[in-house]
Amino acid sequence: MQLTLSKSTIRSLRPTDAASLTRHVGTYSVARNMSAIPHPYSLNDADEWIAKASGRTPETHFAIVVEEEAIGGIGVEIGDSGRLAVSEHCAEIGYWLGESFWGRGIMSEAVVALTEWAFTDLGLVRRHAAVYARNPASARVLAKAVTNSRDDNAPATSRTASLSTG
Repeated sequence: MQLTLSKSTIRSLRPTDAASLTRHVGTYSVARNMSAIPHPYSLNDADEWIAKASGRTPETHFAIVVEEEAIGGIGVEIGDSGRLAVSEHCAEIGYWLGESFWGRGIMSEAVVALTEWAFTDLGLVRRHAAVYARNPASARVLAKAVTNSRDDNAPATSRTASLSTG
């Protein structure tokens, strides 16, 4: 998968992304706002994540790339279809961006694009996200994503976010 945006590209993860991902997600300022990223983050962690994410069907986790360098990650975790039939049409969106790329609008654009892709290509009808209260920039990304969604006819429940403390 590849989505070419004005500020970045969202594309499938590649084994060659491991060093760049390790460098960008390995900082404490990024890792502290992630619920499932070990810190310190090793090259082996990146290799394992790329293999796991690349092996999923459908593919749901991707690299955010600027000038051929993987500088972040974005993906959706589709609900547990074993629980309720509707769960397979709902997903949690997650994302991170290397600190040196913060404040450029890259993530706001990427969240809108990935949401639209997931609604269209994966048949999702609802996406949600959670951010730590200590990360107001991520909350702003979600607010912009709801405001900038091109699907103005979508029910409000299809565009939700929650704020978690931690």
